[in-house]
Amino acid sequence: MSIDRLERVNALLRREIGEALFKVFAGDTLNLAAITVTQVQTARNLRDATVSVSVFGRADEKGAYLRKIANKAKELQSLINRDLTLKYTPRLRFVLDNSVEKGDHVLDVLSKLDMPAEPDAGALKDSP
Repeated sequence: MSIDRLERVNALLRREIGEALFKVFAGDTLNLAAITVTQVQTARNLRDATVSVSVFGRADEKGAYLRKIANKAKELQSLINRDLTLKYTPRLRFVLDNSVEKGDHVLDVLSKLDMPAEPDAGALKDSP
């Protein structure tokens, strides 16, 4: 399978999994606003897919959210199978993605750095 096609399948699965989460957890107390499907990496044979999920909130909640999502993997797979026409419906494996929090931390550190003030334009003209 070409890499371009595999990237399109990954993007399609990412979108479908995001939509399927709302259907599967419709009556649950799970706060879906805190969950983002950041990336899907499908195997070349389309049998397995690793789904990276970012969870906004406290560290102790992230594991619980990930377990709830992983417990509903079969239901998510069946919804994807119903909505998409693929040769195989991949088995979904969910992993926690901390890249968003790391990026926020880097931006926070950069904003706290003391940046030197730019010299006045007039001061440059006076110097020999």
